[in-house]
Amino acid sequence: MTKRHTALIIPARISEPVRVETIETDQRTLQGLVGGDLETVSRGNWHVYLNAEGVISQLPANLRAAQLMYDCGLDLAGVARGTAVILGHGGHGEDADVPEHLIRLAEEFFDTRLIA
Repeated sequence: MTKRHTALIIPARISEPVRVETIETDQRTLQGLVGGDLETVSRGNWHVYLNAEGVISQLPANLRAAQLMYDCGLDLAGVARGTAVILGHGGHGEDADVPEHLIRLAEEFFDTRLIA
């Protein structure tokens, strides 16, 4: 059974919009979004998926994700490369919907309304 959750997706390219959408949270879908193998960084009740080889592959820096994570107490400067996918923590280490407080922070930070 495939699980679907609401994710905050922050592309590295400024020309691409930050968005909230419901996605399948299987490994294949997440790898497709970040463009390769997954690296997970956790904080509080959420985690962010990044491309594990983003630095080595010289993917573009994701300044928006790095700044949002910095505002949440997590310094990803230099590590946040390519698209970032943020989800919440569920039971037993599973993914869950991105916490509302992160959506509100992203809306404030990016000065836009994000709707799933």
